[in-house]
Order: sequence, then C-alpha cells, then structure tokens
Amino acid sequence: MSDTGVQTTRGVRWLRVLFWVLAVIITLALVVYQRVTGPTYPLKGEIFVAGQTVRYKLPRSAVTTEDARIFVSVPGTVSGKVIWKRYKTDDALTETPMVREGDRLTAFLPSQPLAGKLQYHLVLNDGQREVKLPEGGETVIRFRGPVPAWAMIPHILFMFVAMLVATRTGLEAIWQTGQLRCHAWWTVGFLLVGGFVFGPLVEWYAFGMPWSGIPLGWDLTDNKTLIALVAYVIALIILGMRRPIRARERWAVFIATIVMLGIFMIPHSMYGSELDYSKLESGVSVTEAIGQG
Repeated sequence: MSDTGVQTTRGVRWLRVLFWVLAVIITLALVVYQRVTGPTYPLKGEIFVAGQTVRYKLPRSAVTTEDARIFVSVPGTVSGKVIWKRYKTDDALTETPMVREGDRLTAFLPSQPLAGKLQYHLVLNDGQREVKLPEGGETVIRFRGPVPAWAMIPHILFMFVAMLVATRTGLEAIWQTGQLRCHAWWTVGFLLVGGFVFGPLVEWYAFGMPWSGIPLGWDLTDNKTLIALVAYVIALIILGMRRPIRARERWAVFIATIVMLGIFMIPHSMYGSELDYSKLESGVSVTEAIGQG
C-alpha cells in the first residue's frame, strides 16, 4: 500500500471515531432533553418560604402497588398540606395534612388503578403566609403497574442504542466512510428489539396492554416508534443491498434519521395512556376505560 493509501485509511478511521463521539454527544443531549421535558419525570423547582429558598421535586409517576409519597424539605417552622383530586373529574378537593419527618414534610396520595391520574398541589404555611407549590398550577401524577427490571432495562438500553446508531448513520449519510448500509441495518435491528419486543412487554406490565398505537389507538409513544421504523424501512428499501450508494440513497437515510431523532425529541409519554374514571364507574374494565390523554 502506498503512503497515500495509508494516510487515507488512517483518515477514515479517525473520521469514524469522530462520528461516534459526535453521535454519543448528540444522543446524550436528546436524552437529557427528554428527561427535562417529559411529563412523567419529577417536576423540579424552588420557592421562597420562611426566609429560605426551598428546592422541591414533585413526583409525576407512581406504581399502583403502593401510595405515592410526596415530600419537601423545609424549615421546622413550616407546616403543609396536599390538596388533590382525581384528574378530569368533578370530585371535591381533598386536603391531606403533611407530617413532619425530620427536616421533611411528607404525605401520601392514594394508589390508583392502571393509568389513573391525580392532580395535586402543596400549600406550605410558615406562620405568616401560605405558599402554593408549584406556583404555576397543578401537578399531575400517573399510576402504572410495576415493570420488572428484565423488561425495562433492555427496553431503555436498546432504544438508547437505536438512537445512538441512528445518529451515527445520519452522519455517515453526510460524509461516507463505507459503513452506511451496515449502520442503517443495525439501527432498524435495535429499534425492532427495543420498540417492538421489549416495548410492548413494558407497556403490558405498566398499563395492561401491549400496544396502544395505530391501528388500535393514538398513543403517541407507540406511534412515534412506529413512524421511526417506517421511515427507516423506506430508507433501507431505497438503499438496496448491492447497488452503488448515490446521492438519492444518502438523502433517504439522512431524512429517515432526521425523522427518527425529531420524533424522539417529543417528550416521552406525552399523550400517553390515561384512565377515564367516568367509563370505569359505568362498569367497564380498567383496560377498556384506558384511553389517551
């Protein structure tokens, strides 16, 4: 091999390493964005009470097997209560006093059926004034069934790797290093296992049904996974198995990557499963009363 050939090979290797580093950075940024914006992750904030700035973290997801624990760390002179009711119902508001446990005030919200939701807020009193928490309105907490680790961990892992490899594939579509087809197929493989093998298992344990997307429903999490798969399958068809990779094939893969990463920027569990209490009270089963909220 000539010196030029050696230099070219080394250049391609370094370019591949650079692409993987960029893919990791982009994927981690997307994961952080989802955690910040997702409706099931704890609502974080801070508020000024009893002469101090108090940071809080209010849960927005709980399991059906136990009551949801709500707590906030505040000075000893502060008392509090939780005001709550079932979400999207005409129920009267219920006040639950918070009990002090060391430097924390704690209360529990009653467990709900699968996909049941409660809206709640805290009221803190330092002896001089009352402070609502969060200040902007209500917090909504959704209950799900407990999901075993053997289903949840592979689901999260395979979906993360699918996003990572998809990002790497998109970079490959811009600057080829000879691995476009390989990465495109790996993307589809990880997406299939994470989204269509372990994903339905997680949903089955969490909400009693394996699939709530098209054609059975409009669950956004399921549908965006389906859209990502369809986009990449179309790209694979255009890419083919043997034909030379031209601009058209590269554009198809790049667009599929943009579609996939774009829809996964939509916060996780937005417009997800939601229990309709009116249907439940009319006598139907829990699973029949679950829709999308």
